[in-house]
Amino acid sequence: MQLPNQWLWDMVDEFVYQFQSFCQYRAKMKNKTEQEIALLRQFDQAWNVYGVLNYLQAFVEKSNIIQILEQEKEGIEQFTATDGYDYSGGSNVLKVLGYFSMVGLLRVHCLLGDYQTGLKCLLPIDINQQGVYTSVIGSHITTIYHYGFASLMMRRYVKAIREFNKMLLYIYKTKQYHQKSPQYEQILKKNEQMYALLAICLSLCPQTKLVEETVNSQLREKYGEKMARMQRYDDEAFAIYDELFSYACPKFITPSAPSFEEPLVNYNQDAYRLQLKLFLYEVKQQQLLSGVRTFLKVYSTISLGKLANYMEVDEPTLRTILFSYKHKTHAVDSDGKIISNADVDFYIDDDMIHVVESKPVKRFGDYFLRQIVKLEGVINDMDRIRLE
Repeated sequence: MQLPNQWLWDMVDEFVYQFQSFCQYRAKMKNKTEQEIALLRQFDQAWNVYGVLNYLQAFVEKSNIIQILEQEKEGIEQFTATDGYDYSGGSNVLKVLGYFSMVGLLRVHCLLGDYQTGLKCLLPIDINQQGVYTSVIGSHITTIYHYGFASLMMRRYVKAIREFNKMLLYIYKTKQYHQKSPQYEQILKKNEQMYALLAICLSLCPQTKLVEETVNSQLREKYGEKMARMQRYDDEAFAIYDELFSYACPKFITPSAPSFEEPLVNYNQDAYRLQLKLFLYEVKQQQLLSGVRTFLKVYSTISLGKLANYMEVDEPTLRTILFSYKHKTHAVDSDGKIISNADVDFYIDDDMIHVVESKPVKRFGDYFLRQIVKLEGVINDMDRIRLE
């Protein structure tokens, strides 16, 4: 049997959605009736998190999808080229369900706050290239949204920026084709959430050169003023980080069974509050680094003593701040390699700081294309005007 990828994606998507919704429902204990509480007590293993993860993992293993994708790289198998469909008399159902289950696992682990495991589950899929996940708009957006969010929480800001940029550009170019789709509102909502996450990434790691001109102008329109305030790292800035994170984050869940002890309380927000607390703690740690970055951008070389004087700290404290800067601007990727997120890097030689700034590559193509389109619009408008 061959089933459309859209149907197979919907099965996995709905399965995870039902699990997420049930966890949210179960966590709101305050206004439950006695009958509801009795049912929850009786079926305390309903939507057990291990069961959900085991189902998804079983699909991945039984479908042999990881081996199929490996063999495709070696040229033995064809999977992506046929969008997962089997034209040699077999079925696409198990293979594609296994494929989408990897995206489902990423999503579940993100909801649980286990970002490293989530990204590990997605490793067999090369998201730098077109794949079966891009054949369905819902799957495409879900994959990149959760991949980007997990990367943000793991401090892999550059990877998050790159993927959000590509996805937002894709939605910008294709959203008119989805206007009649029942998913259109969901596409627009995820689009707005990804802009908010991109604003957070660029505030913590100012790598605007990674963002296309079109996406950048949309971002400035939506969050330009807020991003400027986020650079100040005062109470107002933290309030904006809090607001954007709360708007754009997934609906985190607490997978454990509820406590039936009186008084009954709602704990559906506990997981979200914990993730928000961890995120704001990370933002606070970035506060010192913004001052260092400002000075490093001005100088190509500066002595430790001089920089310590400017920053009004002693040299040992400055060394600690510089070590912290190195630590916070580097992260470990899925392969265990250390990757840099720094727009301004440096090394110290004989008490002299030598600054290495990455030179942005200027892209003029996009700008000229947009001006040409504007000019054609103006000419068309002029042609419509009849001179009396």
